[in-house]
Amino acid sequence: MENVLKVENVSKTYGKFTALNNVSISVPKGSVFGLLGPNGAGKTSLIRIINQITLPDSGKIYLDKEELKPEHVHQIGYLPEERGLYKSMKVGEQALYLAQLKGMSKSDAKKKLDYWFEKFNISSWWDKKIQELSKGMAQKVQFIVTVMHQPKLLIFDEPFSGFDPINANLIKDEILKLRDEGASIIFSTHRMESVEEMCEHIALINKSNKILDGKLSDIKSQFKENKFEVGLQCENKIELFNEIKEKFEVEKTDAESDIDLRMLVTLSANDTSTNLIKFLNSKAQINHFTEIIPNANDIFLKAVANNE
Repeated sequence: MENVLKVENVSKTYGKFTALNNVSISVPKGSVFGLLGPNGAGKTSLIRIINQITLPDSGKIYLDKEELKPEHVHQIGYLPEERGLYKSMKVGEQALYLAQLKGMSKSDAKKKLDYWFEKFNISSWWDKKIQELSKGMAQKVQFIVTVMHQPKLLIFDEPFSGFDPINANLIKDEILKLRDEGASIIFSTHRMESVEEMCEHIALINKSNKILDGKLSDIKSQFKENKFEVGLQCENKIELFNEIKEKFEVEKTDAESDIDLRMLVTLSANDTSTNLIKFLNSKAQINHFTEIIPNANDIFLKAVANNE
């Protein structure tokens, strides 16, 4: 798969503090790439280096196979977690100014802004000052100025912060639409449900080091614990539970159900799901059998805990 961004062995220190330690990531073209990690892990330092706000102490970064240069700033859109609009400026005036900083002509910027303002139903905000807007309203404006020049790489740092559920969903849909139209996206968030919904690839940074990287579906497979949720229809459930417990690692679940016996079964390395099904079929009617797949939140917590 072709990559839009390649970070190779990037390190960054501030005095005696190491913010990034030999970190490498590759962001596939046309994907949403989740950049994850606890507070202070090094994510923002990496994002600032990609945006050339700061420089790495060592390592290289490539955008579309070219080593990163100052002129590449026009090909990157960055929505920081700490929003940066000038509160005393009018919305339209500021949006035009920021668009021109990204290399757009004033006339092209006006056309794009008219399109986005109408799309978000905010045309009436043009002559308002930023300080007159709510936090969520201001963030809509900042989202627009981030994407309007159609950069090949978009970086969103906590893009849903401050949004109500309706507007968060609106922005999520727009991000996915931009991906479908060919944009490549780095998405940094602590909302693991958003990672599940949006990200195909992830990297997890903890204590300045990359500790996890790859396709989310592959990582889920790596973190599976060979655990299955089982539901059985039977008459003597106490006796059956004890019999199963002698052969497998079993725990009951508290979930309410019409099924007589529900439990979680964890298989050893020598057991297979086929053997488990065969054994259960000989004892009762199987009404439910599902492998437990870890979600992004489970993986985040386990990977960070293993790295402590």
